[in-house]
Amino acid sequence: MDKIQLFKSKQIRSHWDENSELWYFSIVDVIEVLVKTDRPRKYWSDIKSKLKKEGSELSEEIGHLKMKASDGKMRLTDVATTEQLLRLIQSIPSPQVEPFKMWLAKVGYERIESIQDPEKSIDAALRDYIKLGYSEKWINQRLKSIEVRKELTDEWKQRGVEEGKEFALLTDIISKAWSGNTTKEYKKLKNLKKENLRDNMTNLELVLNMLAEATTTEISKEKKPEGLDESKKIAKEGGTIAGDTRKAIEEKTGKKVVTNQNAKDLLENK
Repeated sequence: MDKIQLFKSKQIRSHWDENSELWYFSIVDVIEVLVKTDRPRKYWSDIKSKLKKEGSELSEEIGHLKMKASDGKMRLTDVATTEQLLRLIQSIPSPQVEPFKMWLAKVGYERIESIQDPEKSIDAALRDYIKLGYSEKWINQRLKSIEVRKELTDEWKQRGVEEGKEFALLTDIISKAWSGNTTKEYKKLKNLKKENLRDNMTNLELVLNMLAEATTTEISKEKKPEGLDESKKIAKEGGTIAGDTRKAIEEKTGKKVVTNQNAKDLLENK
C-alpha cells in the first residue's frame, strides 16, 4: 500500500508492506524535510559514501522501491524502514531530528491501531485531507465514497469476481455508464497521471459515482450474479441509473457535471 505521509505539511512517500508489516519511507523525501538543501539526492549520495567509508552496514541494507515521482512517473527510490531511518538520521545535523523521531513513532503506532480498528484509519485519512486543504463538505463525501466502494468490492468477491483486472474491468463499465468515460478517459480529461481519480472529483461527481456503485451493489445483492460475465450486466445497470441522473441534472442546470476540474482547481477555488 503506497501512501503520502505528512510531516509538518511536507510530503513523504511511504509504502506499507503487508507481509513484513513494515513501513518503508523515501529517504530523499526525509532528507528534504530535515535539511535545508535544494539537492537532497546529492546530500543522500554524500551520506552513503560517508557510511561506506566508515564501514557501516546500513548502506548495504537500504532497499529500493518504485514510487511516484513529482512528474507522475514511477521511479526506483531508495527506501528505509523505521529502524533504519532512526539510525540514518543520527548522521544528519538538524533541529528537526527529534520531532521527526517522534513523528516516526506515531506513524508506526497509528498503523498498528488502524489494523486493529479500521475506524482509526478513516480518522487518519480525514486528518490528511484536512492538511491538504480540502473542504469539510468534500471530505465527508470522499470518506463516504470509500465506505460505498468497500461494500461494492466485498459484494464482487462474494460473486466470484477476482481482484485486480476483473475489478478494474467492472469499475470501467460502471464509470462509462454513468460518466461517459472509462477510468483512463476520465483521468485524461482531468489531466491526471498516477493521481487518484476520486481525490480529484467535485462533490457532485463523487455523489454520482457513489450512486452508481451503491446501486450496482444493491442490484447485485438481489440478482446474485455468478462470476464476471453476469456481474458485467449488473455493473452496466447500476452505472446507467446514475448516468440517467447525471443527464437529468445537466438538462435542468445547463451545465456539464463531468468536468476537467482536478484537486488543484478545487483547492485554488476554495
